[in-house]
Amino acid sequence: MTLPSTAGTPEQEKAFTDKYKTAFEGKDTATLESFLYTQGADPSILGFYKMMQSAEAGEKISNIQLVNLTPEDVKKAATPMDSPTGGKVCLTLNPTKKLVIKIEKKDANGSSSSTSENFIAEKDGKLVIPVPGPCKS
Repeated sequence: MTLPSTAGTPEQEKAFTDKYKTAFEGKDTATLESFLYTQGADPSILGFYKMMQSAEAGEKISNIQLVNLTPEDVKKAATPMDSPTGGKVCLTLNPTKKLVIKIEKKDANGSSSSTSENFIAEKDGKLVIPVPGPCKS
């Protein structure tokens, strides 16, 4: 299995990360959900993805970037995952990049940072986050 080396043009990638960051920091959950590729997705996993997206929405993103997949990422993306409802699920599209988001929080109690990663695929010229669904044999 070979994967394309790019997920789109640098302009498409910048537009994607800019739009995602604006929606995330503005707590625009409808726009955040529009990034999810839901065709064939497992409904319970889709609910989890939406919850994870909105959980930290409104926080300040210190760094957001689309990075190339490592050989380990490619292997992980192709491997069936355990579904929370039982059975196995697979990504519904082959990813071409990985979205890496770093959030740093500072308050009276100190500071903390968290990093999240999502696989990114291209569908009909649009960059999307594929939500896992039942594996197709």
